[in-house]
Amino acid sequence: MNLLHTAKAVAWSFIGIRKNSAYQDDLARLNPLHVVLVALVAVVLLVVGMVALVHWVVR
Repeated sequence: MNLLHTAKAVAWSFIGIRKNSAYQDDLARLNPLHVVLVALVAVVLLVVGMVALVHWVVR
């Protein structure tokens, strides 16, 4: 369940909508290493998705 909370926090951070109270709660609850790893995976998936979309549109 901690991975789900980490993924949700990273997703909200990508969108840029976050209350300060929720941010403070995340700081107290989440492991920073997990946040970094989930964020890196999310960035890789985003880049791969964008490249795939561009290749699909160009064809």
